[in-house]
Amino acid sequence: MALPHRPGMTVPLPGPLHSHAAKLTELADMGYTDIWSAEADGADAFTPLALAAAWEPRLRLGTAIVPAYTRSPACFAQSVASMADAAPGRFAIGIGSSSNVIVERWNGVPFEEPYKKVRDVVRFLNDALSGEKVKQAYDTFEIDGFRLAIRPEQKPQVLVAALREGMLRLAGREADGAIINWLSANDVAKVAPIVTEAAGGDEREIVARIFCCPSENTDVVRAAARYAIAAYLNVPVYAAFHEWMGRGEQLQGMWDAWKAGDRKAALAEIPDEVVDDLIVHGSPEACRAQIQAYFDNGVTTSSLAILPFDPELDHWQAVKDLAPNAS
Repeated sequence: MALPHRPGMTVPLPGPLHSHAAKLTELADMGYTDIWSAEADGADAFTPLALAAAWEPRLRLGTAIVPAYTRSPACFAQSVASMADAAPGRFAIGIGSSSNVIVERWNGVPFEEPYKKVRDVVRFLNDALSGEKVKQAYDTFEIDGFRLAIRPEQKPQVLVAALREGMLRLAGREADGAIINWLSANDVAKVAPIVTEAAGGDEREIVARIFCCPSENTDVVRAAARYAIAAYLNVPVYAAFHEWMGRGEQLQGMWDAWKAGDRKAALAEIPDEVVDDLIVHGSPEACRAQIQAYFDNGVTTSSLAILPFDPELDHWQAVKDLAPNAS
């Protein structure tokens, strides 16, 4: 049976966390079913969801993503179990490798063996959430006798942030689905079947963070979007992903200029077609059609990330314009 399509929004929303209760209720009223947090240099992934768990029971809560490296295994399991206990049946934990910048440069943790690290954290969480004592040597860490003292009524779904085939297959084989990021609607048609195949043909949840700027000020949006694209697609894991997706020739000029230290030239080398592939922009109607294309190609859950590439964009109006019940 096909999984239902779930339209979601990235959180936290603009403004202080304590001010979000009414906005979360509005999100649910607009037809959004999910909210998805992230963790980089702003709010941690769990606090916005914990607040939402109490404020708006209609919303499903997910992390997209928590880095596998930045919490010790037992602490990680405690955070996951606590959220699952606070919001039974409506919490999903998304785990990923993150990047060398966030893990190593910002957190001082060696960014080593990312595939194995994510796999081991997924396996450990599944072991710990069983309620049994864990005494296990995983490849990247060892646990000696940890048992969760909190047992959620319902085990949360575990999702893996995936770019290339190894992580995509891990998501299908050992988790409940994949979280995908920085890709076009057409790219989904290449990525999603790998997860399904690894799951033995069973459908898995495919959550996509989709970057949106519903503005028809095309030149301004493209110019600002180039900064975000350069910041991400020069990170080694994303560069390798887009080379695998077939954008190597389109992006080689940017990569070469970036390595040479010429940031201005790197921005200029990003083709309009790449911007238009990776960033949903245009009229609200055009944006909704582009978002639907992600679902048509295999996404089951969206996490819209509204980016202020047009200074005149009203964030909350954009949320309304892209809402499931917008017309």
